[in-house]
Amino acid sequence: MLQAPTISKGFHGLIYDNKTESMRTINLLERMNIYQEVFLSILYRVLPIQTYLEPVYFYIYTLFGLQAMYVTALYVTSWLLSGTWLSGLLAALWYVINRIDTTRVEFTIPLRENWALPFFAVQIAAITHLLRPHLQPLCERLTLLAVFISTFLFSLTWQFNQFMMLMQALVLFILDCLNMLPTTKVTWLYIIQVTSLLLVCVLQFFNSMILGSLLISFNLSVLIARKFQKNLKTGSFLNRLWKLLFHLALVLCLTIFLNSFIKQFLNLKSDEHIFKFLKAKFGFGATRDFDANLYLCEEAFGLLPFNTLERLSHTLLFYAYMFVLSIMVIVAVVVALRNLSDSTNVHKGKCTILLKPGTAYNLMHSILFGCLAFSTMRMKYLWTSHMCVFASFGLCSSDVWELLLKLVHLYTPKRMKMMRYSVPVLILIYLCYKFWPGMMAELSELREFYDPDTVELMNWIKSNTPRKAVFAGSMQLLAGVKLCTGRTLTNHPHYEDKGLRERTKEVYQIYAKRSPEEVYSLLRSFGTDYVILEDSICYERRHNRGCRLRDLLDIANGHVMDGPGENDPDLKPAKHPRFCEEIKRNLPSYSAHFTRVFQNKTFHVYKLSRHK
Repeated sequence: MLQAPTISKGFHGLIYDNKTESMRTINLLERMNIYQEVFLSILYRVLPIQTYLEPVYFYIYTLFGLQAMYVTALYVTSWLLSGTWLSGLLAALWYVINRIDTTRVEFTIPLRENWALPFFAVQIAAITHLLRPHLQPLCERLTLLAVFISTFLFSLTWQFNQFMMLMQALVLFILDCLNMLPTTKVTWLYIIQVTSLLLVCVLQFFNSMILGSLLISFNLSVLIARKFQKNLKTGSFLNRLWKLLFHLALVLCLTIFLNSFIKQFLNLKSDEHIFKFLKAKFGFGATRDFDANLYLCEEAFGLLPFNTLERLSHTLLFYAYMFVLSIMVIVAVVVALRNLSDSTNVHKGKCTILLKPGTAYNLMHSILFGCLAFSTMRMKYLWTSHMCVFASFGLCSSDVWELLLKLVHLYTPKRMKMMRYSVPVLILIYLCYKFWPGMMAELSELREFYDPDTVELMNWIKSNTPRKAVFAGSMQLLAGVKLCTGRTLTNHPHYEDKGLRERTKEVYQIYAKRSPEEVYSLLRSFGTDYVILEDSICYERRHNRGCRLRDLLDIANGHVMDGPGENDPDLKPAKHPRFCEEIKRNLPSYSAHFTRVFQNKTFHVYKLSRHK
């Protein structure tokens, strides 16, 4: 956008991009969530800062500024729940001290989640305020506007938005069924979610992955099912329980039907790899699907490691969180049972005073996102930041301390206030004493990127290859090639496109047991001029047998894996040696198609011959 002579030409270059994927013209605004970069580029052109601030620093400072907004939103949410600013201060301090487990912004700045999660935190704060009882009409409308704007921006900046908002919709659905939230406000939140996604869909040129999202199908199903069952919240306990079970079944069936119909009608396959991964992950059958196994074998998509909880316990966060969570879960169960058993809701005010709607929402939000974090480590950042909010709220909550003191028959208003303020103050003093010196020392450190082999490769590409040359290789490395050299790629890490997934699997045959003729034919079909082989992949030892990239390719190709160990009985020995190993012997069958033009300790670059 900055290199284009005008903004309109920059937009045209993004919509009709033929410099990213070889032999394809793609719409980057449709394929990727990059509107934030487009907005920043326009802002950089407009503001008079070009003379003293380079674009990369403007980008970095903007993202760091968003993290400040993130922490502020956590502060406000905790304050809204507890009624004291002390809670917000504790939440913010916990977030910063536990930054290894609460954010990835300090070592991977431009991640989509680093753009999206600050808006998600603002949305949670706005929802918490919206669920307060007796809001003035104007205040309620302004809060709804804040929820809508933050939801829309969250949806626009991250491709996984629909899955996070589906979890949020499940939270609303459960609490609405248990009569813990006002139905009218829940309906507004459903509508805001769907509207935000549809707006993003329009901005992304009717992106198919959004149209076929489970969130849209689920929210529509809930609203339709309500029309058929208008008396869900009346009757005896058993009667209401049967009604809720039927309602749940109806919503589930409608969701599956609507989602299947939309996907079949529009022939959508953008997210099928995610469902294959989930099916295999949760034990609904093993799979040989290359894309699903690629996710399954990544540590980030595995279970949450136990050392995460150890680190969180070291700062007292996990202990405080479990203390508050156990109390609030017991209260929630009692309130839910009373709500279900009392159709007239005579005691509603009495039994929900310890579980206000905002508290109920944040409790269920924390539980569901905690389950998500335990099942998939990659998603822990959605949970750990909310842990800080929920733990600090509980320690500063007058309701929690009142309940505990009454249970041990020690309650007086003075004792409740003393506990409410003294416990968080003591924790704040402890945290500052133990962690502040280390934080200050870390801020004084200056670190530098050091990867001489990669730097050498990038410099060689820039100096020795044509600008329009097409490179093949691993997704992660090619992303760096594009960023550092601007060369065209056969594939890259944006995995939400079925065609690109299939192309990646074909390119990765360079690490499989295939003949040089087959590999050459595949690479030339994508217009490849150069292929980069990495020893770290060809001789990989990071993963166990069965999860190395070469093993995944062997399994997908029906070949026996390397090394000692078991193989499925239907796998057969390959007819050819592994391409990435054999090509280094420079045999005539390989040198006829590939010529080595660059080599260092890590990378080997081969130029493809151009046969007539």
